[in-house]
Amino acid sequence: MLLLRRGDDGPAVAEIRATLVKLGLLPATNGHARPTNFDGEVEHAVRSFQQQRGLITDGIVGPNTYRALTDARWQLGDRNLAYLISQPMSGDDVLTLQQRLLELGFNAGRADGLFGHQTEHALRNFQRDYGLAVDGMCGPGTLRALRQLAPKVRGGRPVFLREQEHLHRSGPRLSGKRIVIDPGHGGGDRGIVVDGVAEADLMWDLARRLEGRMVATGMEALLARGPQVCPPESDRAQFANNANADLFLSLHSDANASPHARGVATFHFGSSGHGTSSTVGEALAGFIQRELTARTGMLDCGTHPKTWDSLRLTRCTAVRVETGYLTNPEDRRRLLDPAFRDVVAEGILVAVKRLYLLGKNDQPTGTFTFDDLLKYELSKAETA
Repeated sequence: MLLLRRGDDGPAVAEIRATLVKLGLLPATNGHARPTNFDGEVEHAVRSFQQQRGLITDGIVGPNTYRALTDARWQLGDRNLAYLISQPMSGDDVLTLQQRLLELGFNAGRADGLFGHQTEHALRNFQRDYGLAVDGMCGPGTLRALRQLAPKVRGGRPVFLREQEHLHRSGPRLSGKRIVIDPGHGGGDRGIVVDGVAEADLMWDLARRLEGRMVATGMEALLARGPQVCPPESDRAQFANNANADLFLSLHSDANASPHARGVATFHFGSSGHGTSSTVGEALAGFIQRELTARTGMLDCGTHPKTWDSLRLTRCTAVRVETGYLTNPEDRRRLLDPAFRDVVAEGILVAVKRLYLLGKNDQPTGTFTFDDLLKYELSKAETA
């Protein structure tokens, strides 16, 4: 697994430096020799890039940051774009194509920078409507048409408006909703381990508690992994897509070099660098954050947009919850308490309910109980 940090040297670092120079995050060097060292200046540039792209800002080039750097090299027009089933094309050029198709009213799905079937379908529809060769490829002719039309239609977030409309049409009842619960890590990957306490085990237990409550309300709850396996994030997202899930909830705990770091945080798909954000995901993250902090009294670390694969590659609304810091003694003590994990599971479930209520017949944050929720669902079932 690629992992480059300050102090490293070699061709891979030279490649990263060249990309950062191209992106304007690192000054060009004079002379013919290409520097190959990962110094403090490179680390600062990597952190700036990560912050722009909604990645963990650690100054380390791991798989996600390297993928994002590779994608950032491509601008629309640098190459022909097409749907390749075996190895889908990805890059900023694909992202720009998706955004322009969406602005023109063609449903390319979420603008995630990955050229998939839905992007090809939208591109073919665009080509057909504008009298171009319908080949599903973004070549010179198609690119020219997109550039001519783009200035007239810029702005808006149509894909997220569709997301909101889907939420509205699905109705307030939880019964029938399909939710994928993703307990972080698993198998040989124990996640954060402190004093023998493993993140993977705690999140598996929390996921099962949440699953039980969801099933009791009539929801269909699916677990993205078993106790002995650790699928990559992309596979977990694909599992949710194959299941045609309504929501994807990823459960984690956090860590920090300082034992004083503590609290709960929630993440949704988005990037400040590209100015995009899942509006429904942002709303759900906010509901979860408010419920958990009100019920537990934990420090509110806020909600944040990120482009992690588990959020980026899911077609449905996706949220990741960091339930506390295992490296903080008080957070760890609370996470080890089964009663506390029950409170967290109930808070997440109630937040999901608030999302579907759309502000109707709601109750103040922290006061909606599991029993209230069951009574509500039962009464709606009887009147249906």
